[in-house]
Amino acid sequence: MRHYEDEGLIVPGRRSNGFRDYCQSTIDRVLIIRSLLESGLPVRLIRDALPRLTDEPAVGTDVVRAEFLYEVQRHRDRLAARIALLSDQQAALDAYLREARRPDL
Repeated sequence: MRHYEDEGLIVPGRRSNGFRDYCQSTIDRVLIIRSLLESGLPVRLIRDALPRLTDEPAVGTDVVRAEFLYEVQRHRDRLAARIALLSDQQAALDAYLREARRPDL
């Protein structure tokens, strides 16, 4: 949780003794953050969009959501391209290993 605070993703309240106080909305926000991070989204993208995605609806929210979804799609497409490249490299290595292990060589 402190890491999320350091990254500017959450701002917990403070008790009179200085300890952090995580209200339910902060906990809900952390669950969203964890889900987005686990999906591979960069902290920068989450930090930029999260306040507008989780706070009360405001003017332009649909535009913000559309922009966020566009960025998520771009990130997904980059991952898909990397996966395809890695799969090709893996297939090439598999072929090399099969050939190198042939007993007749």
